[in-house]
Parts: sequence; C-alpha cells; structure tokens
Amino acid sequence: MDRNLALNLVRVTEAAALQSARYLGRGDKNMADEAAVNGMRRMFDTLAIDGVVVIGEGEMDHAPMLYIGEQIGKATEDSIKVDIAVDPLDGTNAVAKGLSNAISVVAVAPRGCFLHAPDMYMNKIAVGPKAKGRVNLDAPIEDNLYNLSKALNKPIRDITVTMLDRPRHEELIYKVRKVGARIKLFQDGDVAAAMATCFEDSGVDMLVGIGGAPEGVLAAAALKCMGGEFQGRLYPMNSEERIRCSDMGLDDINKILTMEDMAKGNEIIFAATGISNGELLKGVVYYENNRAKTNSVVMRAETGTIRFIEAIHRLDKKPEYAK
Repeated sequence: MDRNLALNLVRVTEAAALQSARYLGRGDKNMADEAAVNGMRRMFDTLAIDGVVVIGEGEMDHAPMLYIGEQIGKATEDSIKVDIAVDPLDGTNAVAKGLSNAISVVAVAPRGCFLHAPDMYMNKIAVGPKAKGRVNLDAPIEDNLYNLSKALNKPIRDITVTMLDRPRHEELIYKVRKVGARIKLFQDGDVAAAMATCFEDSGVDMLVGIGGAPEGVLAAAALKCMGGEFQGRLYPMNSEERIRCSDMGLDDINKILTMEDMAKGNEIIFAATGISNGELLKGVVYYENNRAKTNSVVMRAETGTIRFIEAIHRLDKKPEYAK
C-alpha cells in the first residue's frame, strides 16, 4: 500500500469534517450527514485510486453517494485497487445536538480485505494493546473485567467501561456496576469510543455492547493499526436481517468475528478528523478571515505509526468550503 495515500486520506476526512461542522448544534442531523458525504465524495474524486465502497452510506437505492459498490477515485491502469470503508459522520446526533466525539472516518485496504458487513447491529468488545488476548466476547463481563484488571495492573474499581447509552444495555450496566467498575456512557459515535481504549489518556479501558456492524468494521481497522483488540458478532433483529446475512455469505451469524475477519492483513490505512470536541480529537474551529482549524489522526497497520495532524485551512482558497 502506497504510504503517500495516508496523507491524502486525511484530506478526505478533513473535507467531510469542515463541511459537517457547519451544522454543529443546529438540530438537523440529516443536513450534517449530507454535508459530510458531499465533502468526502468531492475529495475522493481527486485521488488516483481504483476504489470500491464496501462500507458506506447504504445501498445504491437509498444513498446517492458513497453507497456500497460505488466506484471511487480517478482510476487509471496503474491505480491501486482498494476497498474503502467510510463513515463521513460518525455521530450524527452528536453534531445535531452540539455534543462531543463526532468524527469523520475512512479506512482503505487492498481489494477483498474488509468484511462486507450488512447494515445491522453487532455485539462488540474492544480493548487496548495491553489487554490484547485477555478478553473474549463470549466470556461473562465479570471475567473480562477481572482479566482486564490483571492485564492493566490496576484494580477493577479504577477500570472504566464505555458503552452506548441505550435501554438494551441496562443488564450489562447493572453487572458492570455490581463488580465495581466505572461506567462512561455515550450517546453516539462508537468508532471513536472503540479507538479510545487504545489511548491511556482517554481514561477508557474497554468498550462493550451493541452498536452498528459497519462501524464495527471501521473500529476493527483502527484497532488493527493501534495494536488493540476488537471482537464482534452480528446481531440480526429479525428473519429478514438473518436472510440478508446469508445472502452476503455470512452463514454463521453466531461466529465471533476477529479483527482479521473484519480487516484482513496489515496493508490497512485509517484516518479520522474531529468534527466536535472529543477525548481523542478536537473539533473543527472556525476563525476570522475565513480560516478553520482541524485535528486529525492517520494510522498504518503495516508500521504501527500513528500521526496526529493539526491543520489551518484558508477557506477562501477552497471555495467549496466557504459556503
């Protein structure tokens, strides 16, 4: 994988963030998402890649751009053939309500390396590098917390577990509290929450619970780059979703999906840009004289390099962003 592609992917997430952040706190999640999609798609059009969207905004009949199967990039005979997984706005409600941790994300890998995850729920667990190999999605939460405590060399009372603030997690919340661990609930955006487990300063040690399956693939790609661990299991809610799994070749819906199942190999590049302020990335800030600042991260699984990029944009020199 061409390492120069990494910086170009940051430009893609920056474009989505700069457009979407205009709608922070304005109460319209659809407009925020549409702006992110438009910004990301326009920047992809400038890249010399032969890309296919495998995780995107939905099926072609439901999404005008960045739909599953869409051809992306300015392809030539010499262009690298890649699969593309995107979430132009992970945290639509967060942007609409002016809340934290909304990001724009993209991951790229050679053709055939990403799981084509259906748009449904996935049960997940994520931990950072120190706890890799010490947790299991099928294990009781009590056992996972005990093993995590040993791996991190700190008592369970000092461990923080994060999960989506949803009624479906009430029993899980009860069990975590009974063991004595701390809980940090979040409203939206579980890619950023999974990534937080790999950064000690985030204060988050483990992510658990049920969230979106496409976001699970993106989280797996990110944690593959950072040396953490991510496991998931598809969680179809009805017979129609189970049939869809089968149609996509996912016959064993009870299988624990590892990072290698979801993001195969080491030629993976992951990039993200903050839209609203979060533990990992600051959100977009607009300055006087048509300027804006973005904060991004870009990672490569092959080298394990993690780069944080702070950029100042002159929006008058980028007319598409000045609107």
